[in-house]
Amino acid sequence: MNLLLITVILLLAMIATKISNKSGLPALLLFLVLGVLFSALGYDFNNYKISENIATIALMIIIFYGGFGTNWNMGRERARESIILASLGVLATALITGAFCHYVLKFDFLESMLLGSVVASTDYASVSNILVSKNLNLKYKTASLLEIESGSNDPTAYTMTMVFLSLLSGYSVSIPIIILQQVVLGIIGGFLLGFVFMKLIEKLSLDEDGLFSVFIATLMIGTYALTQSLGGNGFLALYVLGIYIGNHEFKKKRDVVFFFDGLSTIFQIAMFFLLGLLSDIHLIADALPIGFILAIFMLIIARPLSVFGLMAPFKMKKNQLTIISLAGLRGAAAIAFAIMVVNSGVSLSIDIFHIVFVICIFSLLIQGTALPFATKKVDMYDPDDTVLRTFNYYSDKTDIGFIKTHVTKISPWVNKKISDIELAFNVIIAKIERDHKSIVPRGNTYLRDGDILVLGGETYFDYTGEDLHEIKISETHPWAGKMVKDLHIRKDELIIMVQSPDGEIIVPRGNTLLKSGDRAIISRETNEIEDQLSKKSIKENFMSQEKELKEARQALLDLKNEIDKTIKLTESASRWGLFDLFADSGLVGLVKRGKIKDINSNL
Repeated sequence: MNLLLITVILLLAMIATKISNKSGLPALLLFLVLGVLFSALGYDFNNYKISENIATIALMIIIFYGGFGTNWNMGRERARESIILASLGVLATALITGAFCHYVLKFDFLESMLLGSVVASTDYASVSNILVSKNLNLKYKTASLLEIESGSNDPTAYTMTMVFLSLLSGYSVSIPIIILQQVVLGIIGGFLLGFVFMKLIEKLSLDEDGLFSVFIATLMIGTYALTQSLGGNGFLALYVLGIYIGNHEFKKKRDVVFFFDGLSTIFQIAMFFLLGLLSDIHLIADALPIGFILAIFMLIIARPLSVFGLMAPFKMKKNQLTIISLAGLRGAAAIAFAIMVVNSGVSLSIDIFHIVFVICIFSLLIQGTALPFATKKVDMYDPDDTVLRTFNYYSDKTDIGFIKTHVTKISPWVNKKISDIELAFNVIIAKIERDHKSIVPRGNTYLRDGDILVLGGETYFDYTGEDLHEIKISETHPWAGKMVKDLHIRKDELIIMVQSPDGEIIVPRGNTLLKSGDRAIISRETNEIEDQLSKKSIKENFMSQEKELKEARQALLDLKNEIDKTIKLTESASRWGLFDLFADSGLVGLVKRGKIKDINSNL
């Protein structure tokens, strides 16, 4: 029943995503509402311990993958502003919100500061979801600024949450030492383990399907656990780790992208659905006024004060600061931290969980729907925005594929200009690598011996699902030690690729030598019409043979009848004394010698 319920939830979540794309409502808000509906229908779930574990894993994945997908070359120009907003901006938002709760709403001081800390960070998943789904290209590199800020500010909010939880628990702590320890160990841990990882992938062979992605996930979990155990900020370490390895190029990176794309989506759904499922409709109603007031206060006062104040030295434009302020959506981190507070066992006079719930709803509803409209209203939309990507990005995310080939001394392209080369297929020379340098190919660029050409074109997807046959060449295999041109293979077969034991891909030529341990991938010609004709021919041949067998059987039966008649005639002749006249002739001779009876019995 539980598995069936999960199936229904995921199907409804996919429908909610489609509704989000058409209506403009944030998808994460719909997941939240979905959880509330299930709670209202009587699905009682209040296990905050399990919820905290799921929320922590979800936050780990979201933060790591946020760093992994950050293009540092593009975001470097705005890194300073992003880091200031991710650290001092979160601190300012938390303190301003906490002060409002204490002095205006009359909450306890430490509880006010705890609530401000829980909701202080912006949500990467929500911001990224809106920017990508609405195709919002923002002027002045603002998208990169928001991407880095929202991806890296959760660790600051986490540190502040832990500090005020410790104070409410009665522990004597040194706030400066805790913050310094969390930040320093988090940054060092992320960089150090990222460096170790890059060295490991140079040494390890993880060619089995899916194994590399599992290795990345293991590294992610290990980085968080090790940093936390040393007293550092595990979430900060994960973000640094993600940026470090995400901005290096390595094989199997495509697998990691697809793996974490799906994984992060599932955990985002789980996160927001759990928040809705843990909620109580009556307690939501009680928290609605306070939550609404705080959401509006953070939108029009706390966030803008932090952004405009901290960005003043950078002389940024007013419309840019307005969009940055509006993009401060609350989401996954606030949910995770609220669940951690409930699980801490600290006695509070306020219902922090349901207040955070209401703040997230209004933040997603108001800011999420207003951001696309406001972007165009304040003239921040840039239809011609330039985005820096890598060759691997387009291989990972689109139907564009890149292959490499080498120019040799005997190549027909060597010492020729690109404009003189006739490319018979729909491909383009996208890049030339020469002496470890990249050259942009032009029509007047000459190709030289030793050049590596990167050819770009549309990738192929086989909708027919035809099989490729893989043969492993063992020491005793008849192909071992032979060149491709010397192999006796069928005319309808072609060796399209050879993979060496160390994973190297070899494009087979006539003089390619097959060695023990190689894998030969073979394509076989298939023709649907020929297959049908072949089947028809076999059927017709079978029917023809069956007809001939029937005719032969009938002939044998006719012969048996004639022999029976002959036997009767010879027996009659014998009785009349005529037998001896024909003793040695024809069938009578056979009867006399007893042969006819043998044949008759056999028939």
